[in-house]
Amino acid sequence: MLSKLKRYSALAVVTGMTMAAVSPVQAQDGDSESADQAKERMPLVRIDHEVYQSTYKAMPSVPTLIRNATVIDGAGGMIEGGDVLMVDGKIQAVGRGLNAPAGATVIDADGKYVTPGIIDVHSHLGVYPSPGVNAHSDGNEATQPNTAEVWAEHAVWPQDPGFERAAAGGVTVLQILPGSANLFGGRGVTLKNVYGRSYLDMKYPGAKQGLKMACGENPKRVYGSRGRSPATRMGNFAGYRAGWQAATEYKAQWDKYYADYEAGKDPRPPKRNLEMDTLMGVLNGDILVHNHCYRADEMVTILDIAKEFNYQVKSFQHAVESYKIADHLKESGTCSAMWADWYGFKMEAYDGIRENIPFVHKAGACAIVHSDSATGIQRLNQEAAKAWSDAKKVGIDIPMEEAWQWLSLNPAKSLEIDDETGSLEAGKNADVVIWTANPFSVYAKAEKVFVDGAVTFDLNDGSKVPVADFRLGHPGEGDAK
Repeated sequence: MLSKLKRYSALAVVTGMTMAAVSPVQAQDGDSESADQAKERMPLVRIDHEVYQSTYKAMPSVPTLIRNATVIDGAGGMIEGGDVLMVDGKIQAVGRGLNAPAGATVIDADGKYVTPGIIDVHSHLGVYPSPGVNAHSDGNEATQPNTAEVWAEHAVWPQDPGFERAAAGGVTVLQILPGSANLFGGRGVTLKNVYGRSYLDMKYPGAKQGLKMACGENPKRVYGSRGRSPATRMGNFAGYRAGWQAATEYKAQWDKYYADYEAGKDPRPPKRNLEMDTLMGVLNGDILVHNHCYRADEMVTILDIAKEFNYQVKSFQHAVESYKIADHLKESGTCSAMWADWYGFKMEAYDGIRENIPFVHKAGACAIVHSDSATGIQRLNQEAAKAWSDAKKVGIDIPMEEAWQWLSLNPAKSLEIDDETGSLEAGKNADVVIWTANPFSVYAKAEKVFVDGAVTFDLNDGSKVPVADFRLGHPGEGDAK
């Protein structure tokens, strides 16, 4: 028995699994297990999806009262001449005529706008950083159709100047995803847009990881050109189903192991498979699916596969034909992360329309504006403004304060962090942007950006903004303006 105990203890350490405390349970013969017997049992082995824990700590902040602004709260409301009070990294109050606590910084924002920070759910900053050279190309592990075992966070370079540029555009939170070469591209990570020496210093505490999947032309082109499967959309969908079937069987093995252990047996844990760990994490609800998909028919089929294997698609990314199936999206609770006007650059993107985002919104589904671009992330407010304006041209009058949900609360919902951020509500994180003008204007700039109440960008004072080591010493590059 001792040799068996040593063997399984070693297994737990080598695989990075954690061991839960063992309490007396029922022995296999039905008798109560004694404490001595319990000590002789091998430790319970569990797969820990949070082995790379966030080391994020909010930067120092002071109580801050923003006064006399047009406040767009991110949840569909607007207050003219409104105030926002931030204390200890949280929104303490939103309203009119708020009092500043002793020692608070008071900012007069008369003529300016205040919004929640922008959340970009589709970014490749850090994995496709600047300078854009081959040595920095770490977003696509295009070696086999299923690379669910890779984690984007393990390639994030925190010195990417793109993070600072995104902060200058009002971005406070962003999801970094792998690329779209594969059916299962790997895990994504949600980051706070702050400077860190490691991605762990930026990692949003408690946010679930995502699984990047991809439909359509990309995987069939990448692997079909190599004479491999998938080479067709039929092959794509067969590959998804094969992956989920294998994950279902893998999960059943682990479920049986846990059940046997609880029953007092002395089972051997299944052999660890990192690829299957990710897919099982989705089936267990611990990892969220974000699926690159353009065509309406493919999105509907993906939703059918999700029903077959009992998981949820949290968002479709790009989704240029979402306007055709907004009712399906509403029913399934699946968000669509979309561009304002990028379409037509390949066949599956041919049937996009400029009213895609507002049509999805009008149908009551979850509409999001995303970037998928190191430059687009710097002006997502303008991307949302384009979609909002295009809606007006076809008679869809969406109040601006409602449309801002495309940039903050809806992205937060798709990442399951909307209880903490995405809107200016008491108790939520003080992720706030002061704009010089109406943020749907091309002339508006982010004047001050706060993450958890701390200034991460100041248009008028570059000395307050952390600068990545990579840019130090580069003439003219020290000021993030």
